Amino acid sequence: MKTRNSQSSYSSETTAKYIADDKPIYNVSSEVETQYNYIEKKRTDEVKGYKLYFSQEGVNPFAVKFAKMPSLPPFLSEVKLDNLEAIEIRSNVYFRAEGVRVVK
Repeated sequence: MKTRNSQSSYSSETTAKYIADDKPIYNVSSEVETQYNYIEKKRTDEVKGYKLYFSQEGVNPFAVKFAKMPSLPPFLSEVKLDNLEAIEIRSNVYFRAEGVRVVK
């Protein structure tokens, strides 16, 4: 996701500028992506984190990274992201969360 401003840390205030609290968020991932650390442009076996993609009405699909392996919700299921935070870096917005759960 692109933006014009930049900020130095993750915050829920930044998330509120891009993701509405009153609209549902849907999972659009069919698998959990594993991210690896790189040293001198070579991939190591050390896991850096995990990534899933989500969407909300009025927002393009966006990636959310997780430090721990999240459970994969069913495709297009409505979800709740635990402690969703965002950061703006060089006109891009990045999201992270602690967990994901299906809304019943």
